[in-house]
Amino acid sequence: MSKLFRVIRFAFICTVVILVACQKGTTSSSVAYKKDGGDNTISLNGMEKNILYYINQHRREIGKPELKMIDPASTAAEKHSANMAARRTGFGHEGFEDRVGNVGKQIGGISGAAENVAYGELTAQEVVNGWLHSPGHKKNIEGNYNLTGIGVAKDKNGTIFYTQIFLRK
Repeated sequence: MSKLFRVIRFAFICTVVILVACQKGTTSSSVAYKKDGGDNTISLNGMEKNILYYINQHRREIGKPELKMIDPASTAAEKHSANMAARRTGFGHEGFEDRVGNVGKQIGGISGAAENVAYGELTAQEVVNGWLHSPGHKKNIEGNYNLTGIGVAKDKNGTIFYTQIFLRK
């Protein structure tokens, strides 16, 4: 893919970002993007691990400690993505407080939490880049958190729903 095409594609992604923000007690964030009709299919295989890689790469670049992925938060994020993909809940942060509360019961006290969501046909790098170009998402990524959970799910039309939960213990 040529550099010019990548720049144009990234600019297109950035122009169609839809924001809704979610932090416990403050705000949360969401991104939406639809691919431009290509026949590329994005695999979910390793998507969570790849999102974590790019998130932690950014955190290292700004001098923040890496986030550690934990199963209870990933399970909650996966369930939320699956619920959005199945239209059992709308796109956004419905149930965020419950998700965080349930994770807190499993791992002990949580002193802070936030959540980013997105949907579209995005690679791990594209979803993270989209979040980093949105003030609310970027604030969550760069926040004072040490734990995370990431979940993705694809709907029947191939649209991928992404959820990342940020926690401070």
